Amino acid sequence: NKMKARESTLSSPLFGDKMEKILSVIDETQSDSAIFDSSFELLVHAGRSMEHFMMMMVPEPFGDRYHISEDRRTFYEYHASVLEPWDGPAALVFSDGTRVGATLDRNGLRPARYAVTRSGRVILASETGVLDIEPEDVLRHGRLGPGMMLVVDTDSGRVMYDHEIKSRISRQKPYRRWLEENKIELKGLFQVPDPDIEPAGDLELLKRVFGYTLEEINKIIIPMAEKGSEPISSMGNDAALAVLSDRPQFLYNYFRQIFAQVTNPPIDPYREKLVMSLMSFIGREQNLLTEGPLHCNQLKLSHPVLSNDDLQMFKKANAKGQTTGVIPILYNPYEDEHSLERSIERICLKADDLIDEGNTFLILSDRGIDSSLVPIPALLAVSAVNQHLVASKKRQLAGLIVETGEVRDVMQLATLIGFGASAVNPYLAFELIKNLVDKGTFNGLSDTEKAFENYIEAMKNGLLKIMSKMGVSTIRSYKGAQIFEAVGLNSDFIDRYFPGTPTRIGGIGLKELASATEERHRSAFSGEKEDLPPLDSGGNIHFRIKSEKHLMSPAAVVAVQKAAWNNDWEKYKEFAEEINSTARNLCTLRGLFAFKERTPVPIEEVESVGEIVKRFVSSAMSMGSISKEAHETIAIAMNRLGAMSNSGEGGEDEARYKPLPNGDLKKTYVKQIASGRFGVNIKYMVNARELQIKMAQGAKPGEGGQLPGHKVDETIARIRHSTPGVTLISPPPHHDIYSIEDLAQLIYDLHNANPEARVSVKLVSETGVGTIAAGVAKGRADMVLISGHDGGTGASPLSSIKYAGIPWEIGLSETQQTLVLNNLRSRIRVQTDGQLRTGRDVVIAALLGAEEFGFATISLITMGCVLMRKCHLNTCPVGVATQDPELRKRFRGKPEYLVNYMMFVAEDVRRIMADLGFRRFNEMVGQVDVLEVDEAVSYWKERGLDFSAVLTKPQLPEGGSYYCTREDFANHDFVKGSLDEKMYRKIKDAVKKGETVAVSAKISNKDRTFGTYMSSLIATQNNGKPLKHDSVVINMKGAAGQSFGAFLVQGVTLKLTGIANDYVGKGLSGGKIVITPPAGSKFRPENNSLAGNVLLFGATEGKLFINGMAGERFAVRNSGATAVVEGLGDHGCEYMTGGVVVVLGRTGLNFAAGMSGGIAYVLDDDQLFDTRCNLEMVDIEPVSIKEDIDQLKGLIKEHLDNTGSAQAEKILDHWEESLSSFVKVIPVEYRKVLERNRKGEA
Repeated sequence: NKMKARESTLSSPLFGDKMEKILSVIDETQSDSAIFDSSFELLVHAGRSMEHFMMMMVPEPFGDRYHISEDRRTFYEYHASVLEPWDGPAALVFSDGTRVGATLDRNGLRPARYAVTRSGRVILASETGVLDIEPEDVLRHGRLGPGMMLVVDTDSGRVMYDHEIKSRISRQKPYRRWLEENKIELKGLFQVPDPDIEPAGDLELLKRVFGYTLEEINKIIIPMAEKGSEPISSMGNDAALAVLSDRPQFLYNYFRQIFAQVTNPPIDPYREKLVMSLMSFIGREQNLLTEGPLHCNQLKLSHPVLSNDDLQMFKKANAKGQTTGVIPILYNPYEDEHSLERSIERICLKADDLIDEGNTFLILSDRGIDSSLVPIPALLAVSAVNQHLVASKKRQLAGLIVETGEVRDVMQLATLIGFGASAVNPYLAFELIKNLVDKGTFNGLSDTEKAFENYIEAMKNGLLKIMSKMGVSTIRSYKGAQIFEAVGLNSDFIDRYFPGTPTRIGGIGLKELASATEERHRSAFSGEKEDLPPLDSGGNIHFRIKSEKHLMSPAAVVAVQKAAWNNDWEKYKEFAEEINSTARNLCTLRGLFAFKERTPVPIEEVESVGEIVKRFVSSAMSMGSISKEAHETIAIAMNRLGAMSNSGEGGEDEARYKPLPNGDLKKTYVKQIASGRFGVNIKYMVNARELQIKMAQGAKPGEGGQLPGHKVDETIARIRHSTPGVTLISPPPHHDIYSIEDLAQLIYDLHNANPEARVSVKLVSETGVGTIAAGVAKGRADMVLISGHDGGTGASPLSSIKYAGIPWEIGLSETQQTLVLNNLRSRIRVQTDGQLRTGRDVVIAALLGAEEFGFATISLITMGCVLMRKCHLNTCPVGVATQDPELRKRFRGKPEYLVNYMMFVAEDVRRIMADLGFRRFNEMVGQVDVLEVDEAVSYWKERGLDFSAVLTKPQLPEGGSYYCTREDFANHDFVKGSLDEKMYRKIKDAVKKGETVAVSAKISNKDRTFGTYMSSLIATQNNGKPLKHDSVVINMKGAAGQSFGAFLVQGVTLKLTGIANDYVGKGLSGGKIVITPPAGSKFRPENNSLAGNVLLFGATEGKLFINGMAGERFAVRNSGATAVVEGLGDHGCEYMTGGVVVVLGRTGLNFAAGMSGGIAYVLDDDQLFDTRCNLEMVDIEPVSIKEDIDQLKGLIKEHLDNTGSAQAEKILDHWEESLSSFVKVIPVEYRKVLERNRKGEA
C-alpha cells in the first residue's frame, strides 16, 4: 500500500519521462523476496548506492541504548521519515556485478557466518563449514550481527566491514542539521499555547452511544489506568463469535489478529523490547528517490496514542507549514437506507480536498453526536479513507489521525493503526478515566495525569505485543499493513473497504453494521437526558444472565459434573443436549452444521468405545497452571483409558515415571517442548510416547506461556529450574525455530532424542495454516494439531484470548484440503482441540479431517472447576488451578470422573457413527460431504455466511488418502547410518560395563544433532543411573552441524577441534562440550566466532567451554549449565533461570534481559558493560566475596585446562589485576532466594 501510494511522487532525472513505464513497482503476485528486490533495484537505479538503500530498507535499531555514533543515529532517524523498514528475519545478499554485500535483519534472527582467507576468498553462508578451508589460510572467522553489513569490492580487492561502510554513508549529507531544522515535535506544533480542550459532551450519554459496558470499565479500563498494563485473564473464550451474536457488535470484533508460526518468528516484546519501536513520522512525505531537508519536515511521534491535550495541538497546528483539516465521521441514518454508504464516500472526497488545499494532517472525528447524527464506525472510516487515498496516490501526503469515542482497548487501537491510522485519540476513554479518578474509584490513585500515563503505557505495551506476534518490530512497518483476517464479514464489504484482508466464510455487510451502530445510538437517545437506560453489564468475558451467549452455561457445568461424578449416562445426554442446542443457538460455527441423512448400521457393527476413546487426549496444561493434584489425576485417568495426557510446558517431576502400588501411572505420555523449554532434558524426553512442539496456543498464539509469580512455589520452581515467586513468561518464539527449515531441524533433534516417540507440532487455526501444516508434514512430523482460537489458558492478556486466531473448523478444513491435495495426508495424523465437549463435536471434527481430539477445560470441569476465571490469580476456590496449599485441599477430583466423561463422549460418537453408517472411525475421517448447513437455523442466511470453502471435499490424488495410513510411528531411519549411531556402536560395550572409553572422529556440518542419539540410549540404560563424568570422551575434528551436543547426557564429553554452528548444547543434560580452534589456525580465538547462535538453549545441567566467541542469544533460557566463552553477541543470558556463565571478553547489547536466576561473571575491560546490560531484573557488582572469587577463578582454570586458552592463561597470570575488571551479574529476586536459603541454613 505504501509503495503504491508513493508512485504519484516518484520522479528522478535519471529516469525522466520513462518513469511512467517503470511503474508500478510492486507486483503483488510475486513473493516477498521478489517485491523487495524490485523495490531495491528501483531505488539503486535512482542514484544512491546499494549500501545506502539497504541501510534505508533494513535499518539496524538506533535507539539510545545502541552504541552507534550520532551521525549514524541521525541518518536512521532522517530516513525513518522517508521509508518504513522492511521487517522480518532475513540474511540478504546484494550485488551490482562488482561489489557484493550482505546484511542481516535488525533482530539477528538469521545466521550469517563468514570466513576471510589469506588467499583472498570471502565465504559467507547461513552455516559455517560449507567449504573446506585449510586452517592456516583463515584470517578471520566472523558473523554478521543484528543489522550488520559486509561488502566485498572485487575491483579493489577490499573487504569493508560494518563500521567503515556506515560511517561513510551516514556522513554523506548533513542529516543531523536537516533534522534539527525541520523535524517537528508535538509540543512545537503550534506557536501560541491554547489550553482550552473541547469537552466530549455528556459522558453518560456517550458511554451508551459507544456501547461501553460495566464489564469493560471494571475489567479493562480500570486495570489499565491503575497498573499501566493490559489486563490478564484466564480460561478460553467461549462467548459467541461476533457474527453469531444476538447483540450489536463493533466492527473491531469481526477481525482477528494474524500471528507468526513456523514460517517466521514472533518477537519477544519483554526481553527484546529495545529492538522494537513505536516512533513514527507523520505528515507530508516527499519524493522517495531524492534527498533533502524537506523529507523530515514532519511530526515525530514517540507513540501513536494521543491525549486530549495532544489532539488540541493538532487542531491548531501552524508550525513549519503544518496545517490540519478535520473531517466529521458522522451520518444521519434518517435520510435514507444508503446514508452510511454515501457518508463514507463524502468523507473520502473531503480527504482529497483537504490534502489538495495543503493540509498535512487529517483528523477523522466522531465528536458532535446528537439525536440525529450517528458515529460512523471509526475502523470503517479509517480504512475507507486510507484505501481511497492509496488509490488516488495521495496517502503519503498527510497523516491520518482518528479522534474517536469508540476506542478503549488495545485491539481497537491496533486495528486502527493496522488499517491506516497514523495516530489515535481515544477521547472518551480519557474523559471516563478522569471521571473515575474524580469519583475515587481507583485504589490509591488520585492523580488524573498518572492515570492517563498508565492507560497510555498499557495501550503502548499492548500494541507492541500485538505487533510482535507477527514478528513486526516497528510501528512504521505495522502501520497500514492490514495484518488481520475477518471472520463474519462478506467479501463485497471486505473488497470495498478492507481489500486484501482474508475472509473465509462471508457474513454481514454495511447494512448490518449500520443497524448495530444505530441500535446503540437509538437506545442511548431513547429517553430523556435524566432517564438514560442503565449501562449494559457486559457478559462478553464472564457469563451473565440475559447477556452474551456462552457455550458453557451454569446448567451445562452442573449437568456434566453430575454425569461424571455419578457415572450417569442420562445426565450426560442432558449435558450434550444443552451444549449442542447452545451451539445451534449460535456460539460456534459447528452449531450451524447438520448431518445429512444416511443409511444407518447396527451399533454392534461399529468400532468399540474402547478403541474410539484412545483417540482422545487431555490437551496440554502445565503443572503450575493447574495444581499437582489435578495434573496427576488427569494423567491417571487417561492412562487407565489407554489414551494419553499432555504434560504442558512446565516439565514433569521424575517421581511420576514409576507406577503406583495399584498399577496406576501418573506419567504423562505426551511431553511438550515449548518455547521456554522448562524441565526439558533427555530423561524427560525418553519417558514419552509423543514429543509435541508447541508453536502456538489457541488462547494466545504468537505469545509464550505465562505463569504468575504467586503460582511459582518451591516445587514448581524445582521442576522448571527457576526461581520461586518470579513470574515466568516463555519467549514468544522458539529461539531455535525462525523458519520452516529450523522446525525440521528440531523435529530431527527430537527423533534422535527418542526414536520410539512420534513428534507432533501444535499450530493455531488461521488463514494459511494449511500451507504451514504441509510444511510440517514435509519436515517429517508425525502429527499436526490444529487448535481453535477458543482454547483455554491459565493466564493470558485478555485481548489475545478474545481476538487472536480463528475457529478450528476453518483451519482444520484448510489443513485437510491442503494435505490431501498435496498427497501428504497419508503420512501424518491430524488432531484438533478447542472447546470440544460432546460426541457431536468430535464427529464434526472427524468429518472435517481430524482423527484425534483434545479436551482440556472440560477435563477440569469434570473434576470440579466452576469456570470462575481466576486461574491467573491463584485463588481457584475448588483447588483445580491454584498452588495455594489451603485451596488445594479443596480438590475433590478423581480419575474415575474423567474416565466416565471420556467414555460417555466415546459412546456418543459411536452412536452417531451408527446413525451415519460408519463402522470404522477411519471411514469417517475427511468425509466432509456428510455435513451440510442446518436449514433449521435461520440466522446463517440472514447474515450471509457461506461455508462452501469449509465444506469442500478435495479430490483424492492417485495413491492418496483422507486419513493417515501409517501405523508405526517409530523413526529409527532418522539415526540409521548417522555419525552418532556409528560412534555409539564404538562406545556401547564400555558404557554397559561402566568402563571409560575415548574415541575419535571427523565431523562435517552434514552431521547434525551429534551426541543426542547416544544420549537417548545411555539415558535408558542402567535404570537411568547416570554415568560418571568423562566416562565417554569423543575427540572430533571439523565443522560440526547444527545442534552439536544437543541434550547431551552426563558422562559424555565432546571435544571439538574446529568450528560449530547454531544450537550447540541445546537442552544440555549433564554432558560436557569443549570447542577449540582448528589445529594450525593463526587467528586469535578470542576475536573470532567459533560457534553460532542460540547456544545452551534450555540447558539444565552440564558444561560448555569455547576457546573463542559465540553469537547471539548465548545461554538463552539456560536453566542450570555452566559455560565459559571468550565473547558473545547480543541478548546473552536472556531469560536465564539457573547456571553460571563466564564471559572472558566483550558482550553484545541487552545482556541478561529477563534473567531471573543463575549468575554471570563478565570481563569488563572497557568499563562500559553496564551500558550493554539490561538492568531491569539484575544488579551488577564487583566480584568481591570469597566464594565468588573462588568460583570464577576455578572456572577460568577449568577453561584453561580444557581448551588451552591464551585468554584464560593471560587472565590467570595477572589474576589480581584481572579480577578488578570482572563484574558479577545477579538477578535481584535470585539474590533474595539465596539470602533466604543462607538464613535457613544458619
